[in-house]
Amino acid sequence: MKISRPLSVFALLPAMFGLLAGCATMVRTELVEYNKSTECVVLLHGLNRSWRTMGKFAESLQQDGFSTANVDYPSSTATIEEMAPMVINEGLQKCRQTGATTIHFVTHSLGGILLRYAHTQEPIPDLGRVVMLGPPNQGSEVIDTMRNWPGIGIISGVAGLQLGTDANSIPSQLGPVDFELGVIAGTGTTNPFMSAMLPDEDDGKVTVARTQVEGMDDFEIVSNSHFAMMQSDDVIADAIRFLRTGSFLETAAE
Repeated sequence: MKISRPLSVFALLPAMFGLLAGCATMVRTELVEYNKSTECVVLLHGLNRSWRTMGKFAESLQQDGFSTANVDYPSSTATIEEMAPMVINEGLQKCRQTGATTIHFVTHSLGGILLRYAHTQEPIPDLGRVVMLGPPNQGSEVIDTMRNWPGIGIISGVAGLQLGTDANSIPSQLGPVDFELGVIAGTGTTNPFMSAMLPDEDDGKVTVARTQVEGMDDFEIVSNSHFAMMQSDDVIADAIRFLRTGSFLETAAE
């Protein structure tokens, strides 16, 4: 295996906050090439997280025979429109370096919106299957409630504030998906404060209903919280099954 690890970026965030040029230079990827596999998976973390939160997922994918490109990006430094092409192209380029002809994605939260936006702007010809974990595909009421709170922009960044449910939010402006997609939603919230802002069953950040999107091929609900699902062995196994078969369900052959 060939491994290229990302540099730590978080010590630089204060100086670079809000600067697109800074964002461009701070996108890094952990690339693992698995025996010249023709399939590679781009992993995208969510808002205010890092590539490390997707590390267990990446290792499991590698054990299953996929090459992986685990992208690290400063999610609070730019808008979705600015970040999406840089982040997605970074992952695609790294996967293509391995010789992969099919590129899958596993995304968490904001990562799924970045992919949808970038693919809408410039369709990805070698896009394979996609698994989204806790994606705000129809936005989140948490953003609606907290949008005008003092200092919220520092916590969520501009991109986070674009994830509301109003007509001007980025998720509201994206149409149905045209790629193979499996969505995993959580119900095991550990954040009663934010869950109180949500009208229905939720993972502490996004309701189950708002993770869904027209055109998706499969959908499942798990008992994990928004941030715990990336560490769940069952979630990882189901995601890998979808990438291999296009379904979360086990088949008789398995």
